[in-house]
Amino acid sequence: MQSQGKLLIIGFGPGAMEHITTRALEALRESEVIIGYNTYVDLIRPLLDGQEIVRTGMTEEVSRAQEAVRQAEMGKIVAVISSGDAGVYGMAGLVYEVLMEQGWKPETGVGVEVIPGVSAIQSCASLLGAPVMHDACTISLSDHLTPWETIIRRVEAAASADFVIALYNPRSGRRTRQIVETQEMLLRYRSPQTPVGLVKSAYRERQDVVMTTLEDMLNHDIGMLTTVIIGNSSTMMYEGLMVTPRGYQRKYTLNTVEQPLRPHERLRTEAEPWSLGAMEARSAASADAAGTVRDTQTAQPAAEPALRGAGASTGMRPQGQQGAGLPAAQPAGGCTAVLAAERPAAVEGAPRAALAVPRAGAAELAAEALTRLAAGGKLAGEAASRWLDAAGSGVPAATPQTAGAAAVRTAPEPGRKAPLFEIGVSPGVGNKKFTAAQMALLAQCASEEGELEYTPEHQIILRVPTFEPDQLVEELRAANFIVVPIGDVIKVKACDFCNMEKDDAVPMANHLQAVIGGLSAPKETSVALNGCGMACYGAVLEDIGIVYRKGGYDLFLGGKKFGRNAHPAQPVAEGIPGDQIGGIVERIVAEYKEKGHPNERFHKFFKRVGVIQGFRHVDAPVTVEVNPVCGD
Repeated sequence: MQSQGKLLIIGFGPGAMEHITTRALEALRESEVIIGYNTYVDLIRPLLDGQEIVRTGMTEEVSRAQEAVRQAEMGKIVAVISSGDAGVYGMAGLVYEVLMEQGWKPETGVGVEVIPGVSAIQSCASLLGAPVMHDACTISLSDHLTPWETIIRRVEAAASADFVIALYNPRSGRRTRQIVETQEMLLRYRSPQTPVGLVKSAYRERQDVVMTTLEDMLNHDIGMLTTVIIGNSSTMMYEGLMVTPRGYQRKYTLNTVEQPLRPHERLRTEAEPWSLGAMEARSAASADAAGTVRDTQTAQPAAEPALRGAGASTGMRPQGQQGAGLPAAQPAGGCTAVLAAERPAAVEGAPRAALAVPRAGAAELAAEALTRLAAGGKLAGEAASRWLDAAGSGVPAATPQTAGAAAVRTAPEPGRKAPLFEIGVSPGVGNKKFTAAQMALLAQCASEEGELEYTPEHQIILRVPTFEPDQLVEELRAANFIVVPIGDVIKVKACDFCNMEKDDAVPMANHLQAVIGGLSAPKETSVALNGCGMACYGAVLEDIGIVYRKGGYDLFLGGKKFGRNAHPAQPVAEGIPGDQIGGIVERIVAEYKEKGHPNERFHKFFKRVGVIQGFRHVDAPVTVEVNPVCGD
């Protein structure tokens, strides 16, 4: 039993009576002495019933804490009040510090109870909509007790890590520069159009709520009673509300009752390719494929000038097998222009934000570079714009550099590790032959820190740490490589056209690569083309198979290449003219992208929808299951 008094450190929330917790009300009634800042005492005065009141002004926090401890040691029950939560920039920590200075022990000293309340980040967020649905932090801009250098470093760290940020104590009569410098720091990392909410005196008589942007926030009244909530890169404004998506759309569909993943499938590693478990699984698989010994020898320095000179002087196209009569594929700069047209104006208007791109994470850097690769496709109508909009990472584009500069050779900032960048590289759609110069360039790009993995798709996967993925892509394309993203994208592949002796369908293969190759998809999808009726490359086993035969193209849809119930694709059309097959495949891919569920393979999508671009699904014949005696 306590022989001394008790300290009740109470957070009473934003100030409205209905937002004070039941325990906080009980604690106020239990107390014999109420100690608090003048304004806070006035806010809760209707709840008091004859208790002794000790009230002080600003900068008197220490004296309040000392008086509270003194009175509690006299045997009284003392309430120390804070607005919001007493443990968030409130009195709880200071009271404990005073007790510790006196050698207080919980077993023998005065009793202490901290009673939580609704903090400003929570109360203000409720008035703005749902801006704090993802990782967030609180930062006080008051430098009366904390060095400004420490505060601004924390602002920069939170900005670069894409936290939703709640700024407490943003400005006072004397502290006017802090909020200005904070805005300048944030604009290095975020779009000027980032949503910002300003809430003054939440749930009090003079409540004021303003929706604005990071660029415009200082044009509004901001004071000590204002909490500033700054959204992250995914925060949006909708009907006057700030909403930060939690990420459910990565795994669920929000406009249909039926979900693509069943409950028991939703927490599996394969349903979460962005998770740590999935990353570890990919690393383990890569290590197994590469073996324990890897040749890290780089190309000879003497070959570098000649290689770069050849790439620069010939002006090679990014897709190395340009067919006659087909439009030329856009070079790296052209891809950037296409993407820029689709990127929201908010990001386009952020010149200062580009300075901070190297600080973004590996996923953000990769997404920005890979969306440029995917921008070459010209899909019809609404589906095309939706693809490009969805591909945008929200990360401002890096400042263009001189073509041919080796990204992997750029010196990183001291102490910072470059993020890992992963891309697929091949000499062509049908061309399976790498030149010596191309192999030397790949080795040079990989250096000792990267790795090269050859795949059954006649493609090399390049994994390399780099701060400048855009320049790496440009350098590879200048060497006549096809460069595509890795993951859930459209993969265009073809046979070698009998060592290019049967090359009638080569232009179509190049066209499909230029238009749909590397575009994002619900699941990795193969579009394969055979150059003759022998179909020896196995296009009829792929998701979308095309076979050139007798001057026309046969189309196959919905193959399943692996598994115990593997089956060939369904033949849906024969003899399609060359001027029609490209458009048909493009529309099929666009429909799959538009209507497919996340992680839904093409053959499952075809079966679910029943009809795609007029081609009707027919169930594959039931395979005969063989159970040998040996059990294999």
